[in-house]
Amino acid sequence: MGRILRPDARTVAVVASLAAVAVLVVLVVWHPVGILTVGLALLCVLLATVAGTAVAALRQRDDREVATASPGQPDAGPPGLDADTLDALDSGAVRARLGATRQVGDH
Repeated sequence: MGRILRPDARTVAVVASLAAVAVLVVLVVWHPVGILTVGLALLCVLLATVAGTAVAALRQRDDREVATASPGQPDAGPPGLDADTLDALDSGAVRARLGATRQVGDH
C-alpha cells in the first residue's frame, strides 16, 4: 500500500508530462475563452514544472548511484589542495605530500 501512495520520480515525471500534454492539447483544440484559458495554462505550467523537477531528481539520484558505485576511483586528496595551491607549490613537494612515487611523464 505504501508503494501506491509514494510513486518514484520516473512515474511522477511520466504522469505529469502526459497530463501537461493533455492540457496543452485541450488548450489548442478547444480554445476556451476567459478565465478557463488562464486556469488551464497555469495547470499546464504547473504540470510541466512537476515533470521537470521529477526528472532532475531522477538524474541526481542516478548521478549519486554512479558516484558511489565506482570504488576504483582514487580519492580527491587532502581537502587543502586545490588547483591554485598545486600551482604555487613545488611539484616535488606535492608528490611527496600525496605519496605519489611516479608521475605519468616520468621514465
